[in-house]
Amino acid sequence: MKLVSDWRRVWRYYSTQAMAIAATVQLTWAQLPDDMRASVPPHIVSYATGALLVLGVIGRLVDQGGKR
Repeated sequence: MKLVSDWRRVWRYYSTQAMAIAATVQLTWAQLPDDMRASVPPHIVSYATGALLVLGVIGRLVDQGGKR
């Protein structure tokens, strides 16, 4: 396995940002108290996370302007 040439700038990729947000959603959901979780249906969180991961894949395919 080889790192991409601009690995220091990987945080700027849309795919990295989308996946970081998806992880944050899941971690936040896990830390919420039960009474707060009860107000949001669990399938909403699953769909939101799945959508963010799909956007991450799409973001990886989008030309993001090359080297900055």
